[in-house]
Amino acid sequence: MKPAYEHVEFGEDCSVRVYHRQLPRIPFEWHHHPEYELTLTMNSHGKRYIGDSVNDYEAEDLVLVPPDLPHTWASNRSIEPSSPQVAIVIWFDGDWARRMADCCREYEPLRKLLRRAACGLAFELPAGEWMRSRLDSLLSNVARERLSTALDILCTLADAPGQPLASPSAFNQTNTGPSGHEPERINRVLSLIDARFAEPLRLSELCAAASLSERTLTRYFVQHIGESVGRYIARVRIGHACRMLADTSLPVAVIAARSGFANVANFNRQFKAARQTTPAEYRRQFMGAGSPAHDETARLTERSPSLQRERKSSGEGKRRSER
Repeated sequence: MKPAYEHVEFGEDCSVRVYHRQLPRIPFEWHHHPEYELTLTMNSHGKRYIGDSVNDYEAEDLVLVPPDLPHTWASNRSIEPSSPQVAIVIWFDGDWARRMADCCREYEPLRKLLRRAACGLAFELPAGEWMRSRLDSLLSNVARERLSTALDILCTLADAPGQPLASPSAFNQTNTGPSGHEPERINRVLSLIDARFAEPLRLSELCAAASLSERTLTRYFVQHIGESVGRYIARVRIGHACRMLADTSLPVAVIAARSGFANVANFNRQFKAARQTTPAEYRRQFMGAGSPAHDETARLTERSPSLQRERKSSGEGKRRSER
């Protein structure tokens, strides 16, 4: 399923864009944009789709999505039926965040946050509850107060517990790697894995590509990627399989082989361990969720001027305010 491109309009006087969305339910709107997106979802439970990651979510769901990673939330049920579902969104530019860290040492945590969010980051419940306590100032009519609060939130979340979501291969092929800032030797290894993940890969081959010892390569991977070489390769393979399950009707056995798994049993076992569901169920969930995307009955309860989305899919040229 091809994600729609979303144009986030910041305006001339804002460094970040804050969006307050209220609606009776959250429709499936599969999209991407070049900005980072921090989203707090309240009074809602349903499915969260971040790249090739599909998870259930509950109240105070707080997620940071990196640039150009397709994503959406989908929910037909409010936790409190008499109240609307709410999404509080902060969009910001990665280069802007790095410049802030360059200029002000107080904002150095922003670098750590961007590194941790390379594949998307789902924070634990206390972080969502804490951000909810900051909404009065985050939704202020004064842009300077919104900026100050947003920066404080982002810096605080740099050290908040969270789990990575998507596999690195869920991004566009134009990306150089999970964060775009790995050393050149690591980039060579990432390129080799991206090109040959469907084949058996020996650690010695990767070390030769990087001109590093096995010990050093292992240390570099943990330092810059945040996980071991083997786990990274497994996530690339599972991510590729997720895309094929969602975008094609190929048999599971074919997808397993094309994703680098020697047999279907091993594929099923690793897929379930990574995604907590079977490949067949993943395909049903993902494809079945697309139907609400064309349902126009759900309207924004508060339309935000902060977002203009340009739908580039065929037959649709109108602009709509969406998350």
